Amino acid sequence: MKTKIIKQKVRFKASPLQVYSALMDSKKHSGFTGEPAKISPKEGGKFTAYGDYISGVNITLIPGRKIVQSWRASDWDDGASSTVTFLFSPEKCGTLLEFLHEGVPADTAGEIKQGWIDFYWKPMKEMFGA
Repeated sequence: MKTKIIKQKVRFKASPLQVYSALMDSKKHSGFTGEPAKISPKEGGKFTAYGDYISGVNITLIPGRKIVQSWRASDWDDGASSTVTFLFSPEKCGTLLEFLHEGVPADTAGEIKQGWIDFYWKPMKEMFGA
């Protein structure tokens, strides 16, 4: 299967730990997405988001600094999986989030790329008062 890489940079008016927490806390994640999320706060722990549409496992968790997860969508082919990496850097007015999504099925890459913007970055910015 052909895959693509998505790279994005986003700035938030919040601390790196607040941005990390928004992604890793089930209630906060559900709050900004408006959809159910169950997220283990531990490495090796499982997560689901947008109901059961997104699922995966936490690979590396460094609070306020880094998240690495295996990640897949329920409508992907069996066995298809990708890796997402979130890197958080403090800035004078908040946080720079550097995002990398590797192994995205090529036929869904455009949709997934826009999905991160529409369903994650925009509502997170609103939550933090962008």
